Amino acid sequence: MNASHSSFLSRLVLALRAAWRMLVDHEFASSVARLEQGESVPTGSSGAGQPKPTLRDTLPESALQLLALLQQEGRFVDFLEENVTTYSDAEIGGAARVVHEGCRKVIRDHLQIAPVRDEAEGIRLTLPAGFDATAVRLTGNVVGQPPFTGTLMHRGWRVTEIKLPKLAEGHNVQVLAPAEVEL
Repeated sequence: MNASHSSFLSRLVLALRAAWRMLVDHEFASSVARLEQGESVPTGSSGAGQPKPTLRDTLPESALQLLALLQQEGRFVDFLEENVTTYSDAEIGGAARVVHEGCRKVIRDHLQIAPVRDEAEGIRLTLPAGFDATAVRLTGNVVGQPPFTGTLMHRGWRVTEIKLPKLAEGHNVQVLAPAEVEL
């Protein structure tokens, strides 16, 4: 099968790996955000002498482990796989509250998250030349060179610590939740 027609499973694994990498790699997350905004992301050496970044393989185990924890505590996968079009907004809201509570517990237990910027949202600020473009995304009418002055619309999030449980030898991380059979 060629790369343009990859299987659902390979796309799912790629999506999980990308999601995990966005949590731990600010540059990667910024590149994805630029692509989503329709901007081009440099793929090679530029005229400014920026070398092409070295790509490394990542393992899906941590992403799958986090997804399994979200399922265990918040029934996250169940919620996403449910066809919610048949439910009322009130029923969806009730379910979302349970999913939110469980998933929030997982994030707080296993990831320490902090804002990228300490200022309050809505404040005017100036970004000097050399600001970390992987941690701050410019939106709106972006022209010229820094310094840039604008309004902080979102403080951003970054992971400062990851505390995932150790996996037992032979544990199958692809099983997010075992099937249940009541006897």
